[in-house]
Amino acid sequence: MKLASLKNGRDGRLVVVSRDLSTCVAVPAIAPTLQAALDSWSSTEPKLREVYEALNAGQVEGAEAFDQDKAHSPLPRAYQWADGSAYVNHVELVRKARGAEMPDTFWTDPLMYQGGSDAFLAPHDPIPMGDEAWGIDFEGEVAVITGDVPMGASPAQAAGAIRLVMLVNDVSLRGLIPGELAKGFGFFQSKPSSVFSPVAVTPDELGGAWQDGRVQLPLISHLNGELFGKPDAGQDMVFNFPALIAHAAKTRPLGAGCIIGSGTVSNKQDTDHGSAVADGGVGYSCIAEVRMIETINSGKPSTPFMRFGDTIRIEMFDAAGKSIFGSIENEVVKYKGA
Repeated sequence: MKLASLKNGRDGRLVVVSRDLSTCVAVPAIAPTLQAALDSWSSTEPKLREVYEALNAGQVEGAEAFDQDKAHSPLPRAYQWADGSAYVNHVELVRKARGAEMPDTFWTDPLMYQGGSDAFLAPHDPIPMGDEAWGIDFEGEVAVITGDVPMGASPAQAAGAIRLVMLVNDVSLRGLIPGELAKGFGFFQSKPSSVFSPVAVTPDELGGAWQDGRVQLPLISHLNGELFGKPDAGQDMVFNFPALIAHAAKTRPLGAGCIIGSGTVSNKQDTDHGSAVADGGVGYSCIAEVRMIETINSGKPSTPFMRFGDTIRIEMFDAAGKSIFGSIENEVVKYKGA
């Protein structure tokens, strides 16, 4: 099943989207918003699925064309957005870029930070930034939306709480990160509003690509229209989603509508740290990684971070080449104030 939120007020208007992303239909009699659907998932899910099946069969009156430009992030705001770092290759690379060693425990205990969840960006809206010197970077990721998760949940319990899967652009400001982390209190200003794919899908919609709590498909990123990365989201993911959810719930319960991110998708590609598309590899899902490889290879980075006018597109396709979640397409623009 595929769900989306069209732009409408703070929390959007829930629509069921056809498998091919061509049509959609609002379902106010079932749930006005995605959060409302998640709050009563046991009763709303069967009704939403019935509409989805009818929509795919062309049997729904009032269906309209699905316009991704009119979509907000599936949850325009959320009670919780916690981003992990399941691809340890990414962690090792970005820490090297900061001159920081990586503790061995990073292979056994997930990293996770609590992001701002009160104002996500829409998938096709601009990313407003105050200064190019902040080191504007994209981070292509996968995320899940959970139902209620009890405190101390096991990974098996956590797996049963996964309701939906979607893509993420976890915008990062590399120029601000070192100073913030040096304070010993984590990310805040260096992690502005994130962006999620137009469509969120139930795990069963992924078919065989959903295995062991991972999405076994390439995540495709185009920077300014050029292929930047196509790493497989199922490879080198040290901690799967059940493990990440259980980690987040160790000392607190998670409410329905909690979003848990995978961290930047990153493949080793049978090398120390992978290689860029230009070098015949699968590339990366953020600029920071390719800059680190450039530093390793030539002593200094040559790829700049994003500037005003730069664009990023993030998407994932099924085995038939069809877009699963729709596309994240953002242009970085100068913030002009409220």
